[in-house]
Amino acid sequence: MLAVAAGLSLGKEGPLVHVACCIGNIFSYLFPKYGKNEAKKREILSAASAAGVSVAFGAPIGGVLFSLEEVSYYFPLKTLWRSFFCALVAAFVLRSINPFGNDHLVMFYVEKTRPWIFFELVPFVLLGILGGIVGSIFIKGNIRWCKFRKESKLGQYPISEVLLITLISAVINFPNEYTRMNTSDLIKLLFSQCGISNVSPLCDYNRNFTKVNSPVEMAEANSGVYDSLFKLSLALIFKLVITIFTFGIKLPAGLFIPSMAMGAIMGRMVGIGMEQIALSYSHLRIFQKACPEGESCMTPGLYAMVGAAACLAGVTRMTVSLVVIMFELTGSVNYIVPLMAAVMASKWVGDALGKEGIYDAHIHLNGYPFLDSKEEFTHTTLAADVMRPKRNEGPLCVITQDSMTVDNIETLLNTTDHNGFPVVVSTESQYLVGFVLRRDLSLAIANAKRTQDGVVRNSRVIFTSHIPTPWQGPPPIKLRKILDLAPITITDQTPMETVIDMFRKLGLRQTLVIHNGRLLGIITKKDVLRHIKQLANQDPESVLFN
Repeated sequence: MLAVAAGLSLGKEGPLVHVACCIGNIFSYLFPKYGKNEAKKREILSAASAAGVSVAFGAPIGGVLFSLEEVSYYFPLKTLWRSFFCALVAAFVLRSINPFGNDHLVMFYVEKTRPWIFFELVPFVLLGILGGIVGSIFIKGNIRWCKFRKESKLGQYPISEVLLITLISAVINFPNEYTRMNTSDLIKLLFSQCGISNVSPLCDYNRNFTKVNSPVEMAEANSGVYDSLFKLSLALIFKLVITIFTFGIKLPAGLFIPSMAMGAIMGRMVGIGMEQIALSYSHLRIFQKACPEGESCMTPGLYAMVGAAACLAGVTRMTVSLVVIMFELTGSVNYIVPLMAAVMASKWVGDALGKEGIYDAHIHLNGYPFLDSKEEFTHTTLAADVMRPKRNEGPLCVITQDSMTVDNIETLLNTTDHNGFPVVVSTESQYLVGFVLRRDLSLAIANAKRTQDGVVRNSRVIFTSHIPTPWQGPPPIKLRKILDLAPITITDQTPMETVIDMFRKLGLRQTLVIHNGRLLGIITKKDVLRHIKQLANQDPESVLFN
């Protein structure tokens, strides 16, 4: 709230989606069916992200499609209706609170009765091309700045950076009326249609209204419009530059609103230009046929809406969900085709200039082990080619089911940083019993020391249901309850294409490789990513993980 209220070039959908997913993650632990199953937990997170977009923009259907297109690895049918239900409840609560104060669920509700004309598809596609270019410039500039921040001393002073950018934004924003106003208000102004009650300089035309409801006539722009065009061009440049430096600072931030503002400015300027072209060349057949005598047939507000969608598509590379979000934001269902044309043109141009959207680019920049579900794996390698340990490496770190002591376990925890450990019958047989997470193991031993009498460094840690006989020594610590007795396993001859599909759809961090019940090795998500890099003739060690 404070970041948006401060006038920074930031949106609110990112933090709201994040908060919704945090709530979903917390609630998943109340139900063991979801808390202990990563795949089912991801279904909850998909539904939560849909609810987050629903409350951010009042766009429940767009939220569901956003979750499907941008957020989720795997989106089965049952997740679709669950996401739909979450978005519905979120939209219902939002509507009952009425935050926009206009009895509408949509944020930028505008009334446009004039239909679009077929030849306008040309400027709409042009806006899409411009949106793709602007989006690519933003992505490249922002990623370079974020890299510089990570590699320089600037990253050590996040509070100073926030204060500096806030000060610069305030100083540059204030002189220009279009950057001084709230970004949401600016978008609404640019989307609006000029009428008798509109006193904005953007509507300073040489018109004579005889009736309140008389049609808007085609008229020449006065000085107020040209002055506004100059200010809007400055606002566009400033918005682009300051958003490049703002997104990525240590503040919760989204990108929808700033991107829409840049696109809306660009679209309004193109719309005014088209309006004046239609006036100057009204004798041409293309305008005579489409425009009634003396009436304006162009709607600059529509161009602003299309430009907003185009720029947002260029930044995020979303398509279907973006179009739905845009018409839910504005309530303008009649303009789906112009939005689709601009969004597709923007995506094509953006992909030609750089494959990654802003979210994917930041995932790679921050070193998160992310398997992109949009990329296909077409190689014929096997799990045996990827699993660790390799021939030149030491043995795999394992825990035996009944022969290790507390001291052995604590040494293993202190000398390794693995997320978990396979549990085997013995180091000689290597028959797999299960898998135990590092976190659970550490907490269980600490809890046993605190609550169980007689626990010393040479106390045995056992994962069997019965204590081995004969038994000598201090009482053992029984940890069978924290053992996953059915971990995800594959054989050494499993194709890597299948393995990668399992990682994507089940949300795995690792899988165990076995042969006839014997443990051979392990494959982690990081191993998969390095393998993909290697097959792409890139250095596998160049993958930097956070």
